[in-house]
Amino acid sequence: MAKAPSLISLRLRSIASILLLIAIWEIAGRAKLAPPILLPPFSVVAAQLWQSAADASLFVDLAISLMRAFAGLALAGVIGILLGMSMAHSRAANWLVDPIVALAFPSPKIAFLPVFVLWFGIESTSKILLVAFACVFPVIIGTYSAARAVSRIYFWSAASLGTGERRMLWKITLPACLPRVFATLRIALPVALITTFTAEMVAGGGGMGATLVYSQRFFESPTVFAYILVMLGIGLVLDAAMTALQRRWLIWAE
Repeated sequence: MAKAPSLISLRLRSIASILLLIAIWEIAGRAKLAPPILLPPFSVVAAQLWQSAADASLFVDLAISLMRAFAGLALAGVIGILLGMSMAHSRAANWLVDPIVALAFPSPKIAFLPVFVLWFGIESTSKILLVAFACVFPVIIGTYSAARAVSRIYFWSAASLGTGERRMLWKITLPACLPRVFATLRIALPVALITTFTAEMVAGGGGMGATLVYSQRFFESPTVFAYILVMLGIGLVLDAAMTALQRRWLIWAE
């Protein structure tokens, strides 16, 4: 019977795949299989990435984008959790909010960017609110589903001990929902990043997306590819961080 590959073996395979992709990229760029303006060699992109990091322009853009993404995600988390729990415990709240969620959830949120820019300008406020708008509906749905799935036995037991409705909400419903709510926030995190970068590309106002589009307009291909690599890497790092936080803070849920 074949043994399952170890975690170290799987990670080595992943690293080998990435190194192979980089080697193919470098060879294709050096062989000029495509014009350098379309596909610069990886070494050139890496040099540009180092230069952008050395003059701190990369970190400034990254800080602006992450601030917008995290602020919007935090706002969506607070509003979404409150509305989701309210919908699960109140028929009136469910009747009021559910049609709005059903209408807005499947809509392409980036289509609302002109409205947000018109109302709140091209700076951070419009992008933070757009991120919150894009992320709040998955959080509402995830929280509502988690709250509805809590066993009624917990509530019956608490009620028999004289626990009030409001206390049940914070002492029973919220802790029981946390694992699934955290998983929902993990899903919403890439949505926040994508919305932030896209809004910056379209509306400007600084950040990773704005610099990427600015570089593309002036055919600075190494900068374009360098920023794309950072966008890919930051998504991977943040997802790993969310997983580590979940394992550390919600270990009891295992």
